[in-house]
Amino acid sequence: MRRDRQDAKTPTFGFLRATKTLLPWRLGVLAILLSASASGDVLLPPWTEAGAVPLPTWAKSVAAAKAETPLFAAPGRLDLRRATTLADARLPLYGAARGAQCDGRWLHVGLESWVCSDKVELSADPPQDESVIASDGLPYRYYFVGKNGANGYESLERAGDDAPDEQLDPGFAVATTEERSKSGARFVKTRHGTWIDTSELGAARPSGFHGEDVGPDGLTFAWVARPTRGHMRREVVRVLEEKSGKARIGESEWIDARALVRPTLAAPPPEVRGDRERWIDVDLATQTLVAYEGARPVFATLVSTGMPGHDTATHKGTFRIWVKLLSSTMDNIGPIADDARPAAEGPRYSMEDVPYVQFFDKAIALHGVFWHDDFGHVHSHGCVNLAPRDAARLFAFTGPRLGPGLAAILPSHADPGTVVRVR
Repeated sequence: MRRDRQDAKTPTFGFLRATKTLLPWRLGVLAILLSASASGDVLLPPWTEAGAVPLPTWAKSVAAAKAETPLFAAPGRLDLRRATTLADARLPLYGAARGAQCDGRWLHVGLESWVCSDKVELSADPPQDESVIASDGLPYRYYFVGKNGANGYESLERAGDDAPDEQLDPGFAVATTEERSKSGARFVKTRHGTWIDTSELGAARPSGFHGEDVGPDGLTFAWVARPTRGHMRREVVRVLEEKSGKARIGESEWIDARALVRPTLAAPPPEVRGDRERWIDVDLATQTLVAYEGARPVFATLVSTGMPGHDTATHKGTFRIWVKLLSSTMDNIGPIADDARPAAEGPRYSMEDVPYVQFFDKAIALHGVFWHDDFGHVHSHGCVNLAPRDAARLFAFTGPRLGPGLAAILPSHADPGTVVRVR
Protein backbone atom coordinates (compact mmCIF):
# COMPACT_ATOMS: atom_id res chain seq x y z
CA MET A 1 0.00 0.00 0.00
CA ARG A 2 1.16 3.50 -0.75
CA ARG A 3 1.97 5.52 2.40
CA ASP A 4 1.19 9.10 3.44
CA ARG A 5 -1.36 9.93 0.79
CA GLN A 6 -4.16 12.48 0.60
CA ASP A 7 -7.44 12.08 -1.23
CA ALA A 8 -7.79 13.47 -4.73
CA LYS A 9 -10.10 16.13 -3.34
CA THR A 10 -7.62 17.27 -0.69
CA PRO A 11 -4.75 19.57 -1.73
CA THR A 12 -1.40 18.42 -0.32
CA PHE A 13 0.92 21.36 0.02
CA GLY A 14 2.14 21.92 3.56
CA PHE A 15 0.76 25.05 5.18
CA LEU A 16 -2.22 25.19 2.78
CA ARG A 17 -3.52 21.71 3.52
CA ALA A 18 -6.60 22.77 5.46
CA THR A 19 -7.29 26.08 3.70
CA LYS A 20 -10.43 26.22 1.52
CA THR A 21 -11.16 29.90 0.97
CA LEU A 22 -9.54 32.92 -0.67
CA LEU A 23 -7.41 34.55 2.01
CA PRO A 24 -8.07 38.26 2.78
CA TRP A 25 -4.66 39.77 2.13
CA ARG A 26 -4.55 43.43 3.18
CA LEU A 27 -0.92 44.46 3.00
CA GLY A 28 0.77 45.24 -0.32
CA VAL A 29 4.54 45.60 -0.69
CA LEU A 30 4.69 46.78 -4.28
CA ALA A 31 7.94 48.76 -4.56
CA ILE A 32 11.08 47.27 -6.02
CA LEU A 33 12.57 50.70 -6.61
CA LEU A 34 12.24 52.94 -3.53
CA SER A 35 12.70 56.66 -3.13
CA ALA A 36 15.76 57.10 -0.92
CA SER A 37 15.57 60.77 -0.02
CA ALA A 38 13.80 64.04 -0.65
CA SER A 39 16.45 64.89 -3.20
CA GLY A 40 14.90 62.40 -5.61
CA ASP A 41 17.66 59.79 -5.42
CA VAL A 42 16.50 56.23 -6.00
CA LEU A 43 17.77 53.12 -4.29
CA LEU A 44 18.23 50.21 -6.62
CA PRO A 45 17.70 46.75 -5.16
CA PRO A 46 18.79 45.28 -2.91
CA TRP A 47 17.78 48.11 -0.54
CA THR A 48 17.83 48.30 3.25
CA GLU A 49 16.16 50.51 5.80
CA ALA A 50 17.81 53.81 6.71
CA GLY A 51 20.46 53.26 9.37
CA ALA A 52 20.53 49.48 8.89
CA VAL A 53 23.64 47.51 7.94
CA PRO A 54 23.56 47.24 4.14
CA LEU A 55 23.23 43.86 2.50
CA PRO A 56 26.54 42.48 1.16
CA THR A 57 27.38 43.79 -2.28
CA TRP A 58 28.00 40.24 -3.50
CA ALA A 59 24.48 39.04 -2.61
CA LYS A 60 22.47 38.47 -5.77
CA SER A 61 19.79 36.04 -4.62
CA VAL A 62 18.27 34.19 -1.66
CA ALA A 63 18.87 30.42 -1.48
CA ALA A 64 16.33 28.14 0.18
CA ALA A 65 17.95 24.80 0.93
CA LYS A 66 14.74 23.15 2.19
CA ALA A 67 11.55 22.49 0.28
CA GLU A 68 8.43 24.33 1.45
CA THR A 69 10.31 27.21 3.07
CA PRO A 70 7.43 29.63 3.79
CA LEU A 71 7.10 33.15 2.38
CA PHE A 72 4.81 35.78 3.89
CA ALA A 73 2.99 38.81 2.49
CA ALA A 74 4.64 41.27 4.92
CA PRO A 75 7.55 41.26 7.41
CA GLY A 76 6.56 39.63 10.70
CA ARG A 77 3.05 38.70 9.53
CA LEU A 78 3.07 34.94 10.00
CA ASP A 79 -0.71 35.00 9.59
CA LEU A 80 -0.33 36.18 5.98
CA ARG A 81 0.98 33.13 4.19
CA ARG A 82 1.98 33.84 0.61
CA ALA A 83 4.01 30.98 -0.90
CA THR A 84 6.35 28.05 -0.38
CA THR A 85 9.62 27.28 -2.14
CA LEU A 86 11.01 24.31 -3.96
CA ALA A 87 14.20 22.73 -2.63
CA ASP A 88 17.36 24.56 -3.78
CA ALA A 89 15.34 27.59 -4.88
CA ARG A 90 17.20 30.81 -5.68
CA LEU A 91 14.87 33.79 -5.31
CA PRO A 92 15.49 37.41 -6.34
CA LEU A 93 16.71 39.76 -3.60
CA TYR A 94 15.04 43.17 -3.56
CA GLY A 95 15.73 44.41 -0.04
CA ALA A 96 15.60 43.85 3.71
CA ALA A 97 13.66 45.17 6.68
CA ARG A 98 13.44 44.47 10.40
CA GLY A 99 10.29 42.87 11.76
CA ALA A 100 8.87 40.62 14.43
CA GLN A 101 9.09 36.82 14.41
CA CYS A 102 12.60 36.81 12.89
CA ASP A 103 15.93 37.03 14.75
CA GLY A 104 17.64 38.23 11.59
CA ARG A 105 16.05 40.39 8.91
CA TRP A 106 13.09 39.92 6.62
CA LEU A 107 14.24 39.63 3.00
CA HIS A 108 12.04 40.92 0.18
CA VAL A 109 12.06 38.22 -2.52
CA GLY A 110 9.04 39.04 -4.70
CA LEU A 111 5.74 40.84 -4.99
CA GLU A 112 4.29 40.77 -1.45
CA SER A 113 6.74 37.98 -0.63
CA TRP A 114 9.11 38.05 2.37
CA VAL A 115 11.22 35.36 4.01
CA CYS A 116 13.08 35.40 7.33
CA SER A 117 16.85 35.36 6.86
CA ASP A 118 17.07 32.67 9.56
CA LYS A 119 15.50 30.22 7.12
CA VAL A 120 17.63 30.94 4.05
CA GLU A 121 21.09 32.01 2.93
CA LEU A 122 22.30 34.86 0.77
CA SER A 123 23.88 33.71 -2.48
CA ALA A 124 26.23 35.22 -5.04
CA ASP A 125 24.47 33.27 -7.79
CA PRO A 126 21.83 35.03 -9.89
CA PRO A 127 18.16 34.25 -9.27
CA GLN A 128 16.63 31.34 -11.13
CA ASP A 129 15.36 32.05 -14.62
CA GLU A 130 11.86 31.17 -15.70
CA SER A 131 11.20 27.44 -15.60
CA VAL A 132 11.82 25.70 -18.91
CA ILE A 133 8.83 23.63 -19.95
CA ALA A 134 9.63 20.39 -21.77
CA SER A 135 8.25 19.91 -25.28
CA ASP A 136 5.52 17.64 -23.90
CA GLY A 137 4.45 20.33 -21.44
CA LEU A 138 5.30 18.33 -18.31
CA PRO A 139 7.64 19.43 -15.50
CA TYR A 140 8.78 15.85 -14.72
CA ARG A 141 9.01 12.44 -16.36
CA TYR A 142 6.19 10.17 -15.25
CA TYR A 143 5.94 6.38 -14.92
CA PHE A 144 3.17 3.94 -14.07
CA VAL A 145 3.74 0.99 -11.74
CA GLY A 146 3.49 -2.34 -13.59
CA LYS A 147 0.92 -5.07 -13.05
CA ASN A 148 3.07 -6.81 -10.42
CA GLY A 149 3.66 -3.69 -8.36
CA ALA A 150 7.05 -2.13 -7.63
CA ASN A 151 9.56 -1.89 -4.79
CA GLY A 152 10.83 1.46 -3.57
CA TYR A 153 14.13 2.14 -1.79
CA GLU A 154 15.27 5.19 0.15
CA SER A 155 18.80 4.98 -1.30
CA LEU A 156 20.31 3.76 -4.57
CA GLU A 157 23.01 1.90 -2.65
CA ARG A 158 20.40 -0.44 -1.12
CA ALA A 159 18.13 -0.60 -4.15
CA GLY A 160 17.52 -4.16 -5.31
CA ASP A 161 19.76 -5.68 -2.63
CA ASP A 162 17.81 -5.27 0.61
CA ALA A 163 14.17 -5.44 1.61
CA PRO A 164 12.24 -2.54 0.05
CA ASP A 165 11.27 0.45 2.14
CA GLU A 166 8.00 0.81 0.26
CA GLN A 167 5.76 -1.19 -2.04
CA LEU A 168 3.77 0.51 -4.76
CA ASP A 169 0.47 -0.78 -6.10
CA PRO A 170 -0.10 -1.56 -9.79
CA GLY A 171 -1.31 1.41 -11.80
CA PHE A 172 -0.02 4.06 -9.41
CA ALA A 173 1.99 6.85 -11.04
CA VAL A 174 5.25 8.47 -9.93
CA ALA A 175 7.09 11.60 -11.06
CA THR A 176 10.86 11.19 -11.51
CA THR A 177 13.78 13.60 -11.63
CA GLU A 178 16.85 11.38 -12.02
CA GLU A 179 17.92 8.09 -13.64
CA ARG A 180 20.99 5.98 -12.85
CA SER A 181 22.45 2.53 -13.51
CA LYS A 182 23.33 -0.05 -10.88
CA SER A 183 24.52 -3.60 -11.52
CA GLY A 184 23.15 -3.55 -15.05
CA ALA A 185 19.71 -2.26 -13.98
CA ARG A 186 18.25 1.20 -14.49
CA PHE A 187 16.72 2.99 -11.50
CA VAL A 188 14.76 6.22 -11.38
CA LYS A 189 14.46 8.56 -8.42
CA THR A 190 11.01 9.92 -7.68
CA ARG A 191 10.28 13.47 -6.61
CA HIS A 192 9.93 12.12 -3.06
CA GLY A 193 13.34 10.45 -2.98
CA THR A 194 12.34 6.84 -3.71
CA TRP A 195 14.47 4.71 -6.07
CA ILE A 196 12.61 2.22 -8.31
CA ASP A 197 13.83 -0.29 -10.90
CA THR A 198 12.54 0.82 -14.33
CA SER A 199 11.78 -2.82 -15.22
CA GLU A 200 8.88 -2.57 -12.75
CA LEU A 201 7.55 0.60 -14.40
CA GLY A 202 6.06 1.73 -17.68
CA ALA A 203 6.70 5.20 -19.07
CA ALA A 204 3.67 7.49 -19.33
CA ARG A 205 2.79 8.62 -22.84
CA PRO A 206 1.16 12.02 -22.39
CA SER A 207 -1.26 13.44 -24.93
CA GLY A 208 0.16 15.58 -27.70
CA PHE A 209 -3.11 17.47 -28.08
CA HIS A 210 -3.15 21.24 -27.56
CA GLY A 211 -5.58 24.09 -27.97
CA GLU A 212 -5.65 26.97 -30.44
CA ASP A 213 -4.81 30.66 -30.34
CA VAL A 214 -7.82 32.81 -31.19
CA GLY A 215 -7.09 35.18 -34.06
CA PRO A 216 -8.81 38.39 -35.11
CA ASP A 217 -11.67 36.41 -36.65
CA GLY A 218 -12.62 35.12 -33.19
CA LEU A 219 -13.99 31.67 -32.40
CA THR A 220 -14.53 30.60 -35.99
CA PHE A 221 -12.93 27.18 -35.65
CA ALA A 222 -14.10 23.80 -34.38
CA TRP A 223 -12.73 20.37 -33.60
CA VAL A 224 -13.95 17.24 -35.36
CA ALA A 225 -15.71 15.30 -32.58
CA ARG A 226 -15.62 11.92 -34.31
CA PRO A 227 -13.77 10.63 -37.36
CA THR A 228 -15.54 11.30 -40.65
CA ARG A 229 -14.56 10.67 -44.22
CA GLY A 230 -11.51 12.80 -44.82
CA HIS A 231 -11.20 14.12 -41.25
CA MET A 232 -9.60 12.79 -38.08
CA ARG A 233 -10.93 13.18 -34.55
CA ARG A 234 -9.90 16.52 -32.98
CA GLU A 235 -8.74 17.89 -36.31
CA VAL A 236 -9.16 21.68 -36.34
CA VAL A 237 -11.40 23.06 -39.09
CA ARG A 238 -12.60 26.57 -39.92
CA VAL A 239 -16.36 26.98 -39.93
CA LEU A 240 -17.38 29.39 -42.68
CA GLU A 241 -21.14 29.12 -42.16
CA GLU A 242 -23.85 26.94 -40.65
CA LYS A 243 -27.38 26.24 -41.85
CA SER A 244 -29.90 23.40 -41.68
CA GLY A 245 -27.70 21.40 -39.31
CA LYS A 246 -24.74 21.52 -41.68
CA ALA A 247 -21.43 23.38 -41.36
CA ARG A 248 -19.38 24.56 -44.33
CA ILE A 249 -15.70 23.97 -43.60
CA GLY A 250 -14.32 24.49 -47.09
CA GLU A 251 -15.08 26.22 -50.32
CA SER A 252 -17.70 23.59 -51.13
CA GLU A 253 -17.35 21.06 -48.28
CA TRP A 254 -20.21 20.63 -45.85
CA ILE A 255 -20.23 18.43 -42.76
CA ASP A 256 -22.84 17.44 -40.19
CA ALA A 257 -22.63 20.17 -37.53
CA ARG A 258 -23.14 17.51 -34.85
CA ALA A 259 -19.76 16.05 -35.84
CA LEU A 260 -18.06 19.25 -34.65
CA VAL A 261 -17.30 20.77 -31.26
CA ARG A 262 -17.22 24.57 -31.31
CA PRO A 263 -16.08 26.83 -28.49
CA THR A 264 -18.74 29.43 -27.75
CA LEU A 265 -18.32 33.14 -27.15
CA ALA A 266 -19.47 34.31 -23.70
CA ALA A 267 -19.77 37.68 -22.00
CA PRO A 268 -17.60 38.30 -18.94
CA PRO A 269 -19.28 37.59 -15.59
CA PRO A 270 -19.75 40.53 -13.19
CA GLU A 271 -16.75 39.38 -11.16
CA VAL A 272 -14.41 40.35 -14.03
CA ARG A 273 -13.25 43.92 -13.45
CA GLY A 274 -12.27 46.10 -16.40
CA ASP A 275 -11.83 45.31 -20.06
CA ARG A 276 -8.36 43.76 -19.73
CA GLU A 277 -8.72 41.36 -16.81
CA ARG A 278 -7.97 37.76 -17.69
CA TRP A 279 -10.51 35.05 -16.93
CA ILE A 280 -11.41 31.47 -17.83
CA ASP A 281 -14.73 30.14 -19.16
CA VAL A 282 -15.49 26.39 -18.96
CA ASP A 283 -18.49 25.12 -20.95
CA LEU A 284 -19.66 21.75 -19.62
CA ALA A 285 -21.99 21.12 -22.55
CA THR A 286 -19.24 21.31 -25.17
CA GLN A 287 -16.31 20.28 -22.94
CA THR A 288 -14.42 23.37 -24.06
CA LEU A 289 -12.45 26.07 -22.27
CA VAL A 290 -11.88 29.61 -23.52
CA ALA A 291 -9.36 32.03 -21.99
CA TYR A 292 -10.27 35.73 -22.22
CA GLU A 293 -8.79 39.14 -21.75
CA GLY A 294 -11.89 41.16 -20.93
CA ALA A 295 -14.41 40.37 -23.68
CA ARG A 296 -11.74 39.17 -26.13
CA PRO A 297 -11.07 35.42 -26.42
CA VAL A 298 -7.38 34.64 -26.78
CA PHE A 299 -7.14 30.84 -26.47
CA ALA A 300 -9.49 27.86 -26.64
CA THR A 301 -9.11 24.14 -26.04
CA LEU A 302 -10.89 20.89 -25.24
CA VAL A 303 -11.08 19.68 -21.64
CA SER A 304 -12.41 16.77 -19.62
CA THR A 305 -14.63 17.77 -16.70
CA GLY A 306 -16.21 15.67 -13.95
CA MET A 307 -18.32 12.63 -14.66
CA PRO A 308 -22.01 13.02 -13.74
CA GLY A 309 -22.63 12.11 -10.12
CA HIS A 310 -22.94 13.59 -6.66
CA ASP A 311 -19.23 13.41 -5.88
CA THR A 312 -17.66 13.60 -9.34
CA ALA A 313 -19.48 16.43 -11.12
CA THR A 314 -17.79 19.75 -11.82
CA HIS A 315 -19.90 22.42 -10.12
CA LYS A 316 -21.35 25.32 -12.08
CA GLY A 317 -20.65 28.80 -10.78
CA THR A 318 -18.14 31.65 -10.79
CA PHE A 319 -15.02 31.30 -8.67
CA ARG A 320 -11.52 32.70 -8.27
CA ILE A 321 -8.33 30.67 -8.19
CA TRP A 322 -7.43 30.48 -4.50
CA VAL A 323 -4.10 28.66 -4.75
CA LYS A 324 -1.70 27.46 -7.44
CA LEU A 325 0.78 24.59 -7.13
CA LEU A 326 3.47 23.44 -9.51
CA SER A 327 2.33 19.90 -8.69
CA SER A 328 0.19 18.02 -6.18
CA THR A 329 -0.39 14.33 -5.44
CA MET A 330 -3.96 13.12 -6.02
CA ASP A 331 -5.38 9.78 -4.92
CA ASN A 332 -8.37 8.09 -3.30
CA ILE A 333 -6.54 6.24 -0.54
CA GLY A 334 -6.91 8.52 2.45
CA PRO A 335 -10.17 9.76 4.01
CA ILE A 336 -12.11 12.35 2.04
CA ALA A 337 -11.97 15.72 3.74
CA ASP A 338 -15.41 17.04 2.79
CA ASP A 339 -17.46 14.27 4.39
CA ALA A 340 -17.20 10.92 6.18
CA ARG A 341 -17.62 8.65 3.16
CA PRO A 342 -15.42 5.54 3.01
CA ALA A 343 -12.17 6.23 1.18
CA ALA A 344 -12.37 3.40 -1.33
CA GLU A 345 -15.10 3.86 -3.94
CA GLY A 346 -14.12 2.14 -7.15
CA PRO A 347 -10.52 1.31 -8.12
CA ARG A 348 -7.72 2.69 -5.97
CA TYR A 349 -5.44 5.23 -7.63
CA SER A 350 -2.51 7.46 -6.75
CA MET A 351 -1.05 10.04 -9.13
CA GLU A 352 2.08 11.66 -7.75
CA ASP A 353 2.83 15.28 -8.61
CA VAL A 354 -0.06 16.01 -10.94
CA PRO A 355 1.22 19.09 -12.81
CA TYR A 356 0.05 22.72 -12.93
CA VAL A 357 -2.73 22.58 -10.35
CA GLN A 358 -5.03 25.61 -9.94
CA PHE A 359 -7.70 25.16 -7.26
CA PHE A 360 -10.75 27.36 -7.78
CA ASP A 361 -13.79 25.63 -6.21
CA LYS A 362 -12.54 24.33 -2.86
CA ALA A 363 -10.61 21.22 -3.94
CA ILE A 364 -11.72 21.26 -7.60
CA ALA A 365 -8.94 22.42 -9.88
CA LEU A 366 -7.70 23.03 -13.36
CA HIS A 367 -4.72 20.71 -13.86
CA GLY A 368 -2.71 18.80 -16.42
CA VAL A 369 -3.03 15.05 -16.88
CA PHE A 370 -0.60 12.47 -18.24
CA TRP A 371 -2.82 9.39 -17.83
CA HIS A 372 -5.52 9.87 -20.50
CA ASP A 373 -6.11 11.44 -23.91
CA ASP A 374 -9.89 11.80 -23.80
CA PHE A 375 -10.16 15.57 -24.00
CA GLY A 376 -13.54 16.64 -25.28
CA HIS A 377 -15.36 14.07 -23.10
CA VAL A 378 -16.18 13.95 -19.37
CA HIS A 379 -13.58 11.87 -17.60
CA SER A 380 -12.51 13.27 -14.24
CA HIS A 381 -13.47 13.01 -10.57
CA GLY A 382 -14.59 16.64 -10.59
CA CYS A 383 -11.55 18.60 -11.73
CA VAL A 384 -11.07 20.17 -15.15
CA ASN A 385 -8.49 18.00 -16.93
CA LEU A 386 -6.15 19.66 -19.43
CA ALA A 387 -3.64 18.31 -21.93
CA PRO A 388 -0.10 18.97 -20.61
CA ARG A 389 0.82 21.82 -22.93
CA ASP A 390 -2.54 23.51 -22.35
CA ALA A 391 -2.13 23.14 -18.58
CA ALA A 392 1.32 24.77 -18.69
CA ARG A 393 0.03 27.59 -20.85
CA LEU A 394 -2.97 28.37 -18.67
CA PHE A 395 -0.82 28.12 -15.53
CA ALA A 396 1.31 30.95 -16.89
CA PHE A 397 -1.77 32.89 -18.08
CA THR A 398 -3.59 33.07 -14.74
CA GLY A 399 -2.95 34.78 -11.43
CA PRO A 400 -1.49 34.60 -8.91
CA ARG A 401 1.82 34.19 -10.69
CA LEU A 402 4.05 31.35 -9.50
CA GLY A 403 7.60 32.58 -9.98
CA PRO A 404 10.72 30.46 -10.49
CA GLY A 405 11.75 28.54 -7.38
CA LEU A 406 8.25 28.46 -5.90
CA ALA A 407 6.17 25.34 -5.25
CA ALA A 408 2.86 27.00 -4.30
CA ILE A 409 1.42 30.50 -4.11
CA LEU A 410 -1.69 32.16 -2.70
CA PRO A 411 -3.34 35.29 -4.13
CA SER A 412 -2.61 38.69 -2.64
CA HIS A 413 -4.10 42.16 -2.86
CA ALA A 414 -1.78 43.06 -5.74
CA ASP A 415 -1.79 39.62 -7.36
CA PRO A 416 -5.36 38.25 -7.18
CA GLY A 417 -6.64 34.89 -8.34
CA THR A 418 -8.08 34.69 -11.84
CA VAL A 419 -11.84 34.31 -12.28
CA VAL A 420 -12.98 30.85 -13.44
CA ARG A 421 -16.60 30.44 -14.56
CA VAL A 422 -18.12 27.01 -15.11
CA ARG A 423 -21.43 26.93 -16.97
